Amino acid sequence: MMMKMSSLQPALGDVGWTDPKRYWWLLSLLLPAVPLVAWGAASTTGVAMIWYIGPVLLFVVLPVVDMLGLRDADNPPEEVVAELDSRRYYRWLTYLFVVAQFGVLVVACELWSSGSLGWVAKLGLALTIGTIAGIAINAAHELGHKAPTIEKWLSKLALAQTCYGHFYTEHNRGHHKHVATPADPASSRLGESFYAFYPRTVIGSVRSAIAIERTAAARLGRSFWSVHNAVLHSWAMSVVLFAGLAAIFGAAILPWLAVQAVIGFSLLEVVNYIEHYGLLRATRPDGRHVRCEPVHSWNANNTVTNLVLFQLQRHSDHHANPLRRYQSLRHFDEAPQLPTGYAGMIVLALVPPLWRRVMDPKVLAHYGGDVTLANLHPPRRRQLLASYRTVR
Repeated sequence: MMMKMSSLQPALGDVGWTDPKRYWWLLSLLLPAVPLVAWGAASTTGVAMIWYIGPVLLFVVLPVVDMLGLRDADNPPEEVVAELDSRRYYRWLTYLFVVAQFGVLVVACELWSSGSLGWVAKLGLALTIGTIAGIAINAAHELGHKAPTIEKWLSKLALAQTCYGHFYTEHNRGHHKHVATPADPASSRLGESFYAFYPRTVIGSVRSAIAIERTAAARLGRSFWSVHNAVLHSWAMSVVLFAGLAAIFGAAILPWLAVQAVIGFSLLEVVNYIEHYGLLRATRPDGRHVRCEPVHSWNANNTVTNLVLFQLQRHSDHHANPLRRYQSLRHFDEAPQLPTGYAGMIVLALVPPLWRRVMDPKVLAHYGGDVTLANLHPPRRRQLLASYRTVR
């Protein structure tokens, strides 16, 4: 089927290459439709648990699909990348995701306020909407790196639903600068559980974004409290969004909006936890870290999850080339590979003993058994070094 689909599209460049996944990227737009499917099924059957379809898809269905072994390590030829990146079809998919994201949010607000749902169903709906909001941060991530003004604003708009607008500033100007170093709040360390990482990254990302904007304001000779402050106007978008929805549907929806926001940005942070766990950029003689390379990000080539996440799992190429669009991101043989896709890794990350059993040996193997080359969690540094010496 994939080859038949690809034959319908125009070839790229002199090599006549066609994107075999061109129409499969449409799978990314199925996620925002999930609450509508749940609405129809729950209304027909009266089963409230159907509203929990979002977490079930993320934590059960996608991990199982990833375990089927569908992987794609192929890269587009470099001579077609410029033309591939210029195709509007691919960027319109990200635009449509943002539109669909807010469409189902409005539907959810109507359902929360209608009185037709019990609290079990309302909670399930909030968790499902939060799952979509978390995926929407991924769309915001893709858009936020691009030059067109409309894409930057759509990125901030997508982040408004989770009140995580500071991600736009911190990720682009903080994380990409300090990734895979102890200075980065969004890079997890060997021996650090997700539950230790979570408060560090949530608080640290806010502090980092504020510091970045404060430094920029001082350099330009203007006040931090300025309309030019990207963090402030991103947060203002969340205030306007929540206030507007509450004005239309009533203040009773605010607790559910809060639940979905927390779920959404928590999904972002658990993915952050996965992406650079234990990886460390070496220090040069001048004290600065070496340039970020493919070896400083964990990758996964699980086909279905990559289609759903706009190929976020090819994270090494993203850090090496942040402006490269998702359809052009490459696999690198030298990049460390996750044992399964992000969906399954999220489940592992939520169970620290399982995570450590799977991932700690992979980090050690990546560094040839030399644990001193990894990004170590300070509270466990002595224990990790002692365990390593015991193994040796």
